[in-house]
Amino acid sequence: MQDEFAQQWKRLEDMLTERFGKKPNMEAILFLIGIQELAHLKKKFTKEQKQDLMHVATCTLLSQSGYYEREGYDPDGWPHFKEAQPVPKMGMMEQERFLQEHIIAYFDDLEGL
Repeated sequence: MQDEFAQQWKRLEDMLTERFGKKPNMEAILFLIGIQELAHLKKKFTKEQKQDLMHVATCTLLSQSGYYEREGYDPDGWPHFKEAQPVPKMGMMEQERFLQEHIIAYFDDLEGL
């Protein structure tokens, strides 16, 4: 199971590296997902907007497992979420793996990895 996960994560990293020219870290991947979910591009985002995009990405990812539900959009087109159930308490390594699994599922739905 660990090997399969590692292969899936490597394929995702390779695909993003090929597309963007460098290997993305977790924050960059969350930023990309946030932009995808926002669905309207800007050339520049403020630091606060970048943090908001990563929050949108995290909520979107965790909505796959029922932890968050999308409530709708504000007048500027930003999605809003509500917590449906608490996310389990985890250590840092568990959190990273948990998010990576959700990221793989997200891109698998989009790209058919």
